[in-house]
Amino acid sequence: MSERYKNSELMLERALKHIPLGSQTFSKSLTQYPFGVSPYFIQRGSGSRVRDVDGNEYIDFVSGLASITLGYSDPDVDAAVKAQLEEGVIFSLAHPIEIQVAEKICEMVPCAEMVRFGKNGSDATAGAVRVARAFTGRDRIAVCGYHGWQDWYIGATARNLGVPQAIRDLTHTFPYNDLDALSSLLQSHTGEFAAVILEPMNVSEPNPGYLQAVKELAHKHGAILIFDETITGFRFANGGAQELFGVTPDLATFGKGLANGYPLSAVAGRADIMALMEEIFFSFTFGGETLSLAASLATMNKLQNRPVVETLKKQGEKIITGLREIITENNAESFLSVAGHPSWSFFVIQDSKNVSSWALKTLFMQEMISRGVMTLGSHNLNFTHSDLDLSLTLEAYRQVIPYLVEGLNSDRLNELLRCKPLVPLFKLR
Repeated sequence: MSERYKNSELMLERALKHIPLGSQTFSKSLTQYPFGVSPYFIQRGSGSRVRDVDGNEYIDFVSGLASITLGYSDPDVDAAVKAQLEEGVIFSLAHPIEIQVAEKICEMVPCAEMVRFGKNGSDATAGAVRVARAFTGRDRIAVCGYHGWQDWYIGATARNLGVPQAIRDLTHTFPYNDLDALSSLLQSHTGEFAAVILEPMNVSEPNPGYLQAVKELAHKHGAILIFDETITGFRFANGGAQELFGVTPDLATFGKGLANGYPLSAVAGRADIMALMEEIFFSFTFGGETLSLAASLATMNKLQNRPVVETLKKQGEKIITGLREIITENNAESFLSVAGHPSWSFFVIQDSKNVSSWALKTLFMQEMISRGVMTLGSHNLNFTHSDLDLSLTLEAYRQVIPYLVEGLNSDRLNELLRCKPLVPLFKLR
């Protein structure tokens, strides 16, 4: 048992007796954090820092799986939630705050004419797909990126256990930035695709004109274009990636940073399509839960009144620039790189020689976490990540990247690792 993570490991042992994987979320479980060199339970968070159950503090670049855009325990969000708590959490009828939040989303998001709420990004993407199928009278869906746990999407991945083959057959994947591949896919089942859904950007930037061409191609084939902005929304720009890149989809889905960590998601889009939400079944007991809506309204107001998006971009650019310099200094460009948007950038580790990228990633996480930097390999910035946070993080990289180079160039990787290497859950993007 690790002394540094003793309480975490004892708590994990206890959790595993009653909770599969010991966590409600794959990305927070021992499938993603190597055992013996990682914490598994966080006790509290404030700003950019979190503290685990053993009292270790970390600069957190996971940011609640990118759901924290303003920082943990944001005072404005907390105040809004506390005020709403005095009125109540859920009622037998709708609460006026539902209207206020819907209006605010329509004010900020280019495609939004009408809005419906869910709780997770998976709720929103499943709702968007269902209403697209209803609107077009078609069944097939073309997907690019990660879109949640529900059958319609996850059946197209390696994690398809329990999904009927008939459902799996209706979802078709296509590679990002490859228009020819999408065109061939849509032509292979002419007149059968209800929607094209993609993350407008994740690791790679869209090629010039790519997103607009995807929209035109979808419409040419009678399909609806859906942007999954679960992460990019309220992070890349106040109106999401669609605002940043100037391409307006028919529908878009939001979650994560919509309420700075409170459970809320949304489907938004064209009024003629969204009107069918009255006919399909998309209904939640807790869809109008008021604390998350109060958090969302406070979050969006702060996005409009403070330079949140600008700060995420500015601080993220410092990480990208500094990290690229460190990679170059260590002659590690052959297997290490940085990609993505400044507010959501990726430290990319490639397979090399006879060394798996997952073994190298495990070593990376082992060493970064031990130095007080919580990371899964991306930098999910929030508004409170300070210059000191960035300086400490880059210093950790300066110490850790030589380990990765040594692990690659020697036969000592197993000696450097103090745990078993991670294995891939499934290819997300």
